Amino acid sequence: MMKASLVFMLCLLCAVPAYAEVAASAGINFRLRQETWDNLNDFRSTDGNAANGAQISNDTNFWRLRTQLWSQLDVEKQYTGYVRLVNEARYYMDTTSTSNKLGFNKDELLFDNLYVKANRPLELPFVITYGRQDLLGDFGEGFLIVDGTPGDGSRTYYFDAARVLTILNDKWNVDLVYVSNHNQEDRLPMAYSSPKRTLDGEDNDGLIVYGRGKIGDNLVLEPYYIWKKESIIKSPNSAVPFSSIPDLRLNTYGAHAVYMFGSGWKLHGEFAVQDGSYDNGNKREGLGWYAFIARNYDNVSFKPSFDLGYVYLSGDDPSTTTKNEAWDPLWSRYPWYSELYSLSLATESPDRLPAYWSNLKMYRFATTFALPDDSGLQLSYALLLANENTISSTAPGSIFSADGKTRGQLVVAKLTHKFSKTVDGYVTVEDFVPGNYYKPTNQDNATFVRWELQWKI
Repeated sequence: MMKASLVFMLCLLCAVPAYAEVAASAGINFRLRQETWDNLNDFRSTDGNAANGAQISNDTNFWRLRTQLWSQLDVEKQYTGYVRLVNEARYYMDTTSTSNKLGFNKDELLFDNLYVKANRPLELPFVITYGRQDLLGDFGEGFLIVDGTPGDGSRTYYFDAARVLTILNDKWNVDLVYVSNHNQEDRLPMAYSSPKRTLDGEDNDGLIVYGRGKIGDNLVLEPYYIWKKESIIKSPNSAVPFSSIPDLRLNTYGAHAVYMFGSGWKLHGEFAVQDGSYDNGNKREGLGWYAFIARNYDNVSFKPSFDLGYVYLSGDDPSTTTKNEAWDPLWSRYPWYSELYSLSLATESPDRLPAYWSNLKMYRFATTFALPDDSGLQLSYALLLANENTISSTAPGSIFSADGKTRGQLVVAKLTHKFSKTVDGYVTVEDFVPGNYYKPTNQDNATFVRWELQWKI
């Protein structure tokens, strides 16, 4: 698929007639981050499993330096070829990870995007995109389709996909997307790729049928069907006994809706059910939904807003041995409502990668303020619970209790600022207070701190 995109882009360059309107552009994006993680892995301020019983710090402090180089060719404002390269080297000042070393850690140089796009070819009502592409922000509020490469964090988000958007009329359209993602990059040339980064816990294929429409003046409705095959790759951590599980084929049926009413009021939510089966014959089911009410005060000083609601993601009932009822987040393994907690969820994930959002009940309140000089403030509080207590508290190194279902409380603050047309940044601080879902020895507060500067040229 990716090689075909590259060939097609070269053919497009050669086939462009002299009189065609051609526009070429290019640029560079650079993102600088410093992050501090405190107790994120086990909610314990010291490591009691250190050699000879020594107590060592459970902190991580590092820099992330992401560089993206991109180029785009537009022909007749209808056909587009796009390519982007990415690298995110890191510098660790403190780490407890055995896969990272103190000091500079080089990173792969890889093709982050490589696609061709046709906007209404031959005046047909289609927008066709083929190749490696981002789907970030295109499907609802990110409940199921955001990140095709969750294993490398926000370095990349891409999907290897073929996408056809069909425009039915001025109110309705339908997206048809075929996805074919791999556990590691093995389709396009790379540099500095030893060892290769893990992009996902499995190879996966998928088919997405996603509708969007407007009913009346106030209601937006987005029904969808998603099929996904997860071909599980054994976790690099061979000590994890449940890291190798059979392949899964899963159906997801759902809808996202937004209803605007009054003066600045909004109801928004989503509901989806899942059913499928593993290759060993066991069943997989899931239920996920959320509902929020929001209010914007655009005519008031600082333009405050609030968002109040509830999230439900089913968990696996330990009493059923041939059926797994846990919600599968599909391609939404990203910092959904929290950077801190998405990282901590790696302890519950079958592939030991972050952001496996499942087995969750959450009550959340968030508010935002527009500050002077292109600044903004975001604040939120959340109470997190578990539907099931599914992980054995007797497993070696377990951080989980035998019967508790209170995950804990989460507070997030984020201050943003736009310095110029090309430079912006933010500072975010998160604090999590663990509850009785975790053992008494694993209930120390966890903290996540990040500051970022981003240049787009």
